[in-house]
Amino acid sequence: MAFTNKSSIILAIESSCDDTAAAVIVNGKVKSNLVANQTIHKSYGGVIPELASREHHQNIVPVVHKALESAGITKGQLDAIAFTQGPGLLGSLLVGCSFAKGLALSLDIPLIGVNHMEAHVLAHFVDDPIPSLPFLCLTVSGGHTQIVKVSDVSKMQVIGTTRDDAAGEAFDKIGKYLGLEYPAGPIIDKLAKDGTPKFTFTKPHIEGLGFSFSGLKTAVLYFLRDQVKKDKKFIANNLNDLCASIQYTIVTILMEKLEMASIQEEIQEIGIAGGVSANSALRAALLERKNSLGWNTYIPAFEYCTDNAGMIAMAAHYKYLRGVFVNQSVVPNPRLKIGQL
Repeated sequence: MAFTNKSSIILAIESSCDDTAAAVIVNGKVKSNLVANQTIHKSYGGVIPELASREHHQNIVPVVHKALESAGITKGQLDAIAFTQGPGLLGSLLVGCSFAKGLALSLDIPLIGVNHMEAHVLAHFVDDPIPSLPFLCLTVSGGHTQIVKVSDVSKMQVIGTTRDDAAGEAFDKIGKYLGLEYPAGPIIDKLAKDGTPKFTFTKPHIEGLGFSFSGLKTAVLYFLRDQVKKDKKFIANNLNDLCASIQYTIVTILMEKLEMASIQEEIQEIGIAGGVSANSALRAALLERKNSLGWNTYIPAFEYCTDNAGMIAMAAHYKYLRGVFVNQSVVPNPRLKIGQL
């Protein structure tokens, strides 16, 4: 892909779910990356869309101000405004989209719409080392589980995806069965470090590169139900081992499909991205394949794994160089797919 040599200063906004984020990227280098997390959802055991959009309204101005301030950039220096166009929660996306449109219009500068899932993949290009092309990226989050073949920064193909629930959702829902707070994924990861995977849960038999996690959620639910009938303190007495067993099962499912994709596509440049890529067991499993299978492996820094604007900024940087902009009639797309922008 041919790029122009234009210099650029871009403000990027991410508001796809429950984190309000803003970042500034200067000539392809992220200079600031700020995130305002929403804690209001913990008591509900999941993200409440209406509450999320209200929180975005409160957070977006101070987060953008802080991102510009941290980067040492004024609004007048900006060359473009980027925002997450989708996928995500419609109300949350509308806040970021509307703010970006208004700011771009007031400054008379271009507007860049970014695909959130493509941005997760491009988080690998924020810092060195960056993958050689083509490479495979396992993108794992609360809403998505995908294997993406990346032939170019602007050419991605989903070659495997979940048929139902995402891996991150499985972590959170199973965590709820265990009595853990939302989001449960990081808590399970922490507790699993002091446990052993002594409990066996069946893995789904899905052909090809597809995933499924709904059956695992059901299997764990019934297992816990049966065990608690025998011993009311079963969960409390076995919490670390349960977390280790659940985490082991999910990571094993993910890595088996990733290995299959590597063989099928004859690609050994392998990366992981998305919120679940912060999971220590998944990161360790990927690095183990570096030795056992000869993969060249890539894992973004923690701050670029969970939802953030730095990855939106990187995706916007490449779009800016290609002159790919949107106009003021643009609207969010909650069901946006990779390759649709």
